[in-house]
Amino acid sequence: MAFHRRKSTIWLTAAAAAMALVAGGAAVVAVGSADGTALADGALDEGLFVDITKVKPNVKKPKPENDATTGTFTVDCGRNENGHFNPDNFIAQPGVRNGAQHLHDYVGNLSTNADSNNKSLQKAGTTCKNGDKSAYFWPVIRINKAEDDEEKAPPKKDDKAQQDKDKADKAAPTVECPDVASALPEDVPDKAQAEISRELENIEKQIDEADKRIASSQGQGGPNFVQNAILGPLKDKRVAALDRMEIAFRRLNQQAPELKQLAPCKLKDQNSKGLENGGENSDTAQAEGTENKKNQNNVEENANNELPGNEGEIQRPEVAELQFRGSPVGKVVAMPKFLRVLYGDAKAGQNGPKNAKASWTCSGFEDKVLIDKYPICPQGSKVKRIHDFPSCWDGKNIDSANHRDHIVFPDQNGKCKKGFKAVPQLRISLTYNIPRDVQQARLYSVDSFPEEEHNPLTDHDDFANVMSQQIMTRLVNCVNTGKKCRE
Repeated sequence: MAFHRRKSTIWLTAAAAAMALVAGGAAVVAVGSADGTALADGALDEGLFVDITKVKPNVKKPKPENDATTGTFTVDCGRNENGHFNPDNFIAQPGVRNGAQHLHDYVGNLSTNADSNNKSLQKAGTTCKNGDKSAYFWPVIRINKAEDDEEKAPPKKDDKAQQDKDKADKAAPTVECPDVASALPEDVPDKAQAEISRELENIEKQIDEADKRIASSQGQGGPNFVQNAILGPLKDKRVAALDRMEIAFRRLNQQAPELKQLAPCKLKDQNSKGLENGGENSDTAQAEGTENKKNQNNVEENANNELPGNEGEIQRPEVAELQFRGSPVGKVVAMPKFLRVLYGDAKAGQNGPKNAKASWTCSGFEDKVLIDKYPICPQGSKVKRIHDFPSCWDGKNIDSANHRDHIVFPDQNGKCKKGFKAVPQLRISLTYNIPRDVQQARLYSVDSFPEEEHNPLTDHDDFANVMSQQIMTRLVNCVNTGKKCRE
């Protein structure tokens, strides 16, 4: 199937075609495509759009077992009201400006760009009301309109200073400690929750203080200075905190987890190459396909956040819901901090459909139909994207060479394969107020790599967990106890 990239020079005729549809007229301005097909100027191929009312129900949910966890934890991180856009992907293309070659919408972490790493993400602010610093990002949707009528997108903010700052942070060593929240048992007694949360907060502060000490003392002391003056005392503090957590379980006659083995931390050299137990990033990791990085750093979006091949009016989601859910077969465990998770494949047209997902639907059809085409919704219904992330974690790594092997999808019955643990499943639901005449004229699309030419099958989403361990513990407790929590 051929895909046709929209150009700004044909927006006027495209808008005229849409107006003709609104007026009920049958005339459509048409041109011949490379394969001889006639199509409206500026519109995508008709085969990429589907009237959703003509699609048979295809959503199948695993049957919940007796131990199913039915709670939900919804995080309010806004709709990118502050206009955080860039064409970067620090997970798949670390350090490469315009590594994605299409624009991403961001909520959550305020610093996310090509140079982001664990340290810079941890230090940044967030749009999430509960303080969740996680990075959530997906490709924008645009509408092609006549240039004279187009509502300009918010001006791009100059983030060069932040990028320079992140690069400096990336070069500095940092403390790397075993995750504690993911080592806690599935059932933390309610009476122990406050004490466990308090000690997790202490652990977060201890790591932050150690990082600050390392940054302020570079060049001081001999070769053993960091170990003797920073990592040694940090281990002692962590032993005390972890011991108090074990006592909190035993006080309630509960089996106490063995936590003190998590006390030792190490120094992480930010300049080291490759993955260390799923470390931050790898130069060889290419989740979105092998890219030619040459000159990508020199490609800039214009004042309206447009990129070659990705032009038009950016559509901010009317609703952006970030919800973590349970497992149909049992309890979930905490995600480790800095876990990277991908949904879909931005290069599905080039790589094949193996990792692609059907993401598109309309409001009112969410539990019935998900398709890999752009939906044309009935009157009163709105375009939606639903992204259900993988939720079976290998119990060890926060990343992997292809960014997929460490966290995978459960089987059709909701069960994780041997050796993997169920973690809360992230569902990102995005609702858009796209006029029906625009849908019918095939004038909306998702940003993509140039060679993918707006194929709806390339819809994707990225998540890096930067929740504090206290928030993650609340999340797991909420999901495992069947509550409906919103923060």
